[in-house]
Amino acid sequence: MFTGLIKEIGTVKNITTNKEGRLFEYESHDLLADMEIDDSVSINGACQTVIKKSEKTFFAQAVESTLDKTNLSELKSGDPVNMELALRLSDRLGGHLVQGHVNGTGTITKIINQGKNYLLSVQYPESLSAYFIEEGSVALEGISLTIANLSQNELTVSVIPHTWDSTTLKWAKVGKKVNIEVDLVAKYIERMLLMGRKKANNKEDLDINWIKSKGFN
Repeated sequence: MFTGLIKEIGTVKNITTNKEGRLFEYESHDLLADMEIDDSVSINGACQTVIKKSEKTFFAQAVESTLDKTNLSELKSGDPVNMELALRLSDRLGGHLVQGHVNGTGTITKIINQGKNYLLSVQYPESLSAYFIEEGSVALEGISLTIANLSQNELTVSVIPHTWDSTTLKWAKVGKKVNIEVDLVAKYIERMLLMGRKKANNKEDLDINWIKSKGFN
């Protein structure tokens, strides 16, 4: 589990194709000392496992399913990546709960500079549309962001200067593919609605009207 607060911009040092997918070697200056073998680390929002360390780098194996669902398949040696170590239970939750399970990729459609802030618009797959609400949370490239505006197939986030300068967003360009993870709570709500299970204590139908009756809109 992660928070979506990026702690370091690392660098892809080497990529080796193997029968499992691709073995990535990443350079890290700030987080490497805190990493242990088998630790989880978020790379552009995708949860990866540290399988080996050297003096300045660590290695993570991306399997084919990860390569298919994320933009890790497009990484090249020398590319910068967003990094975050897994959340400790004692840490402050400054962003939102991020699993590191990328749900799909989107494409940057607009970048608008508003003084020191930036408005970043991303076209997303229709299959993810049910999970977004204005002022709700979304993780783009592993970064916890708030949705400022929403249309049928495009969301816009407002990015503060610190986030812009401290993540790979500062190199963002229109047309770039970005990893998207939807809000964890939205996925659970969808699952409950689809199952249509009875509420254990009073046998009420769990549907959208029941949820509204309890004060949720």
